[in-house]
Amino acid sequence: MSRIEFGPVVKMAAETRATDVLRNSIVNGSIAPGSRITEIRLADEMQLSRATVRTALHQLATEGLIFLVPYTGWTVASLSAHDVWELYTLRSSLERLAAQLLAKQLNDDSVVALKVALEKLVKECTRGNRNRIAEADFALHKTIIGQVEHGRLKSQYQVIEQQIRMYIRSSDALIQKPSVIVDQHKPIVAAILSRNEELAGRLSELHNLTEGQKLSDYLRKNAIAIPVKQKKSSNVKSKKSFA
Repeated sequence: MSRIEFGPVVKMAAETRATDVLRNSIVNGSIAPGSRITEIRLADEMQLSRATVRTALHQLATEGLIFLVPYTGWTVASLSAHDVWELYTLRSSLERLAAQLLAKQLNDDSVVALKVALEKLVKECTRGNRNRIAEADFALHKTIIGQVEHGRLKSQYQVIEQQIRMYIRSSDALIQKPSVIVDQHKPIVAAILSRNEELAGRLSELHNLTEGQKLSDYLRKNAIAIPVKQKKSSNVKSKKSFA
């Protein structure tokens, strides 16, 4: 098993930094879905106390990125076809509402934020780094959510946003040409900027439902539909282990 290079974590706000490092490693695939991880190994590699690492792991558990298996330890979550279905149906509703509201509430600051987020996505798609494309993709959707004056909508989105990051990375990986990702998002942004509430909401919902269904079908077709929680330990021996 190759050693994952986390690098030392700064002492200031160690729990927060440790959570960020682990979260990003899970979302970008450096720590593979189904991997077993332990406090002792992580504490050693990250040069932190086990208590700090434990706090980070519990935070990631609340975000749905890892879970604790009795008598086994922490395991990184994976997205089954059903998980993806739950995410894209819920996400499509939240983002439809957000797009509609932003088209209605649009102001100078939100116009700038939206244009900057789209430009970032275009730039990353041109460069071709898949991880950076996925992050720019997520950032654009998060910008739409963040610019809406609806606190409860934001808080509900926050509950699943880290799982959405994993979802977007997997979904974008199915698209061969990065330019297609740009083409998917430009109409949504254009509809919001034109203050067309109905169109903005409909395009946002359609994008989520269409791409979500593609990913769900892919996972089901390739027999990756069994959640990690239901797999026997013998089924994950070939995956990375932090035991």
